[in-house]
Amino acid sequence: MAKPPSPKPPKHLHSSDLRGVAQLATQATASVARIAEGVHQSVWSSLGVPGGKAPGQTRGITGLVYKSVHGVTRLLGKGVDTLLARLQPALDAAQTAPAGSPQRAAVLAALNGVMGDHLLESHNPLATPMTLHYQGETLNWQALPPMPHATGKVLLLIHGLCMNDLQWHTQQNGQVVDHGETLAATLGYTPVYLRYNTGLHTSQNGHDLSNQLEQLLTHWPTPIKEITVLAHSMGGLLIRSAFYYARQDGLRWPGRLKNIVFLGTPHHGAPLERAGNWVDVVLASTPYSAPLAKLGQLRSAGITDLRYGFVLDRDWQGHDRFQRKPDARQPLPLPAGVACYAVAATTAARRSTLADRLIGDGLVPLHSALGQHDEPQRNLVFAKTSQWIAYRTSHLGLLSSPEVTQKIVQWLTPASAPGQGSN
Repeated sequence: MAKPPSPKPPKHLHSSDLRGVAQLATQATASVARIAEGVHQSVWSSLGVPGGKAPGQTRGITGLVYKSVHGVTRLLGKGVDTLLARLQPALDAAQTAPAGSPQRAAVLAALNGVMGDHLLESHNPLATPMTLHYQGETLNWQALPPMPHATGKVLLLIHGLCMNDLQWHTQQNGQVVDHGETLAATLGYTPVYLRYNTGLHTSQNGHDLSNQLEQLLTHWPTPIKEITVLAHSMGGLLIRSAFYYARQDGLRWPGRLKNIVFLGTPHHGAPLERAGNWVDVVLASTPYSAPLAKLGQLRSAGITDLRYGFVLDRDWQGHDRFQRKPDARQPLPLPAGVACYAVAATTAARRSTLADRLIGDGLVPLHSALGQHDEPQRNLVFAKTSQWIAYRTSHLGLLSSPEVTQKIVQWLTPASAPGQGSN
């Protein structure tokens, strides 16, 4: 009987992925043990049995058992990580996996969106650094690749939560849809794609993007005359944050920024995150379920920033991001001197109170995507001709809609550009 062929390792995985997953497995084991101990002590506390030195800890023999579990887990995790760290250079040299595999990029993007802040804090190799990409190559300021077709009109494309730069290339009914490539072909833009850790606070990424764009301006092979930004979802909050901090730091690139097109950006937050915040409250309402609230707190800083659409450091610094509280953001208008356009989507066939406030595109309500707010100081004023609603379209459908492409081309074509958005 013939032996079945030995399974081959997935081509899209790297040796560093193995090390990162091992770290996560170790941390998950420790977290589950802490939750189990917390539930255990909650039950004992209801019977009047005192706990250990810290809240959620048991005492006596039971406490010793949990302490042993924690200790063994840490030792095993440290040993595995040390071994894989030593083996990683040899594995990297032998591997043939393409660096830009769409499968690997999609998995890493989702993982970073959910817990990217934790990955960075724990120095996990799965954490995604912020990089700019041109024609599939990462831009290294010390050694730029040949760029004979680069123009002075740069189009920066910024993806949304749990996504990556490769997902701008989509299909609809067998037809390829790529907003960036169409703008390059019709209007002479040079597309540059941002890849970043969407699990970090928006303002953290804002500082980083601001510096990246200053480097782009310095090292681009031809003088940059214009920067236009096409931002999907969270990407719109990111470019507003970057512009604010660039102005504060006196950087040069804001002077080249001409247009920003926002696609489904939750300028005033997304109700799904606010609904998720209720999970924290419900789980913490009884002593038996309180330890399980840690599961609800797995959401990254990037996700909790979407509760109200945070863009500045002061919006989140000094606050417990899992504590339910009213919207206390610092009002921030649209970037001054920049033409701003907003595309909002709704899965409904026409506008209504229900469609605007509750349905929206499935993730972002219409009023949030259009920058509209009941408080005048928070209202983002887009010119009437700079707003457009895509009906029967989902949040992700904005990336694969030919109609959205046509509208962007219409707005950015000089002869038909309606002018700058109001602030």
